[in-house]
Amino acid sequence: MTPTDTHCPYCALQCGMRLRPRPTGPGGTPPSAPPVDVEERPGFPVNQGALCGKGRTAPALLARALRLTAPLVRDSADGTLREASWDEALDRMADGFRRAAEHHGREAVGVFGGGGLTNEKAYALGKFARVVLRTPNIDYNGRFCMSSAATAHRAAFGVDRGLPFPMEDIATTGCVVLVGANPAETMPPALRYFTRMREAGGRLIVVDPRRTRTAEQADLHLRPVPGTDLALALGMLHLVIADGHLDKDFIAARTTGFEGARATAMAHWPERVEQITGVPVSQLREAVRMFAGAGTGMVLTARGSEQHSKGTDTVRAWINLCLATGKAGRPGSGYGCLTGQGNGQGGREHGQKADQLPGYRSLTDPADRAHVAAVWGVDPDSLPGPGPSAYELLDRAGTPDGIRALLVMGSNPVVSAPRAAHVTERLRALDFLAVSDVVLSETAELADVVLPAAQWAEETGTTTNLEGRVILRQAAVPPPPGVRTDLTLLKELAARLGTTHGFPDDPREVFDELRRASAGGAADYAGIDYARIRAENGVFWPCPDPAHPGTPRLFLDRFATPDGRARFAEAGHRPQAEEPDPAYPLHLTTGRVTAQYQSGAQTRRIAELNAAAPGPFVELHPHLAERLGVGEGDVLAVTSRRGRALAPARITAAIRADTVFMPFHWDGPGRANTLTNPALDPQSRMPEFKVCAVRVEKAAEAEARP
Repeated sequence: MTPTDTHCPYCALQCGMRLRPRPTGPGGTPPSAPPVDVEERPGFPVNQGALCGKGRTAPALLARALRLTAPLVRDSADGTLREASWDEALDRMADGFRRAAEHHGREAVGVFGGGGLTNEKAYALGKFARVVLRTPNIDYNGRFCMSSAATAHRAAFGVDRGLPFPMEDIATTGCVVLVGANPAETMPPALRYFTRMREAGGRLIVVDPRRTRTAEQADLHLRPVPGTDLALALGMLHLVIADGHLDKDFIAARTTGFEGARATAMAHWPERVEQITGVPVSQLREAVRMFAGAGTGMVLTARGSEQHSKGTDTVRAWINLCLATGKAGRPGSGYGCLTGQGNGQGGREHGQKADQLPGYRSLTDPADRAHVAAVWGVDPDSLPGPGPSAYELLDRAGTPDGIRALLVMGSNPVVSAPRAAHVTERLRALDFLAVSDVVLSETAELADVVLPAAQWAEETGTTTNLEGRVILRQAAVPPPPGVRTDLTLLKELAARLGTTHGFPDDPREVFDELRRASAGGAADYAGIDYARIRAENGVFWPCPDPAHPGTPRLFLDRFATPDGRARFAEAGHRPQAEEPDPAYPLHLTTGRVTAQYQSGAQTRRIAELNAAAPGPFVELHPHLAERLGVGEGDVLAVTSRRGRALAPARITAAIRADTVFMPFHWDGPGRANTLTNPALDPQSRMPEFKVCAVRVEKAAEAEARP
């Protein structure tokens, strides 16, 4: 049977793969079997055929037995979810949104999207919120992923693209500083680029409080106290200045604001930085020698450095290091962010972020509003302004000042949001909750209406990977009977709410409109179409017209600021929002494991992955374990000011003795995000997922505590 070239549904590498439909007998595919098999697709340049375990097993979730195949509605008699027709489910949704708007105003209705939605779906969802619902209340789970890096990127360079260069450039650079990232576990096919870089003589510096699989391969591993990366970056810039490593010509020709950054950095001398971060001065100096001494170099950050209440300033401090050494806007050099979610990049470019219109246009710019309104055929004055960020939207849900009805599409905030028990309570307090997803997630279990959505292998659409490469996922098989695409959901719901035009369910038609809406914007897709993506293995934006070659490397001639210069930032170190104290003496940090993905709603249903990572755990150092009288596998209670989580101990010298680690993929007693702190970055509105104060004790001792 003819195979279909497509892409993995998981992380932002968007690895190329080939799907071959399985032969079926007279009875069709059994409910427990996937309808396709995965084959290598070596011609796609990002992964060249390599796939991690999640990619190899991705078709398993296409099996009918593991997924939703019919709409569900909350039964008014006994309160349980029961199967229903699409008409009944959509009528209930329309009635729920209509009632909320009539009783409380348009701003009582909200939409919460996902970084895994295709560009077409993200675009249509943003349009639906602003044209049909006429509400400012739309944001998405990418706020929990890339927002600090995106805010810093735009402030420093004028535009946000996760990597301003293709992945292949990593293999040729002289030195990489990898901060708060663990690609060996979170995106394994990417590790080949770092391996090739080191084989060619380049050096790898990893900044992480844990000795991860990635850190094991580093030439130098810096292990700062969680929440102190900003001080570390300032200390490195101090030494760059003090030891004569500045690229003065680059600073003069291509940047502004250096003197303010210099003054801030000089207040962070090495001994002070060692006291704050725990990183020895000798290692700090070695890191600067390695990075500044390389002819080319990159700083790459991920969630470990960004998910903080000072994440934007931290990223800008790392960007300062690149600018000061001339390692930006040149081949083989630059700052980049390793995006997490599959379409974390495109998902925020085209309108599901609270303050943005398609093409990275601003909701507060009259010209941007006029351009998009013209494409949509509406009055610019009818478009609502910016709404609250993701956590703020969820935090006020069901209150007099918040939303009363919510549509969640492709997200699971019951597991993924900070202070998750509180978020769960707020979702329960809504007058009406609808969820569109491929499985009955923990969030969907709370809903009044649940819609079964088509999956990646059953629908065509584009995503934008971490390099800014727009790629095409192509349908290989039809969805099961009873399952529809999110575009069809939005079309039919819009019609029930009085908008019968402007919401096609043909993804190509939606993409063509997206191209027009993005034309002239920072993220310009006007010159990209499906045929070109197929022919070129993806097209890098910006690409303003069909004759344009696309832009694999940004900033080589100028930065995207009005004067073409990059901006230094001046921000001094400040503590995390919550420091340890006698009641909560330890740091908690959270992250991922290889076999699970994000909230685990999909991967926890796949037997092979669940066998490899069956549940949560608490990672702690042997010295801490000895002090607490804890043995391997003992059930521990980890308590913060927001709640308590229970999970077995995993004792390892790979973590600092003042820190414990928990993965965040599970709900229930081991839900790590029960503990995490929703303190927000004032610029990006990113919650402080990556550090909070906790105490750790045996579960039995915690139960005995009065």
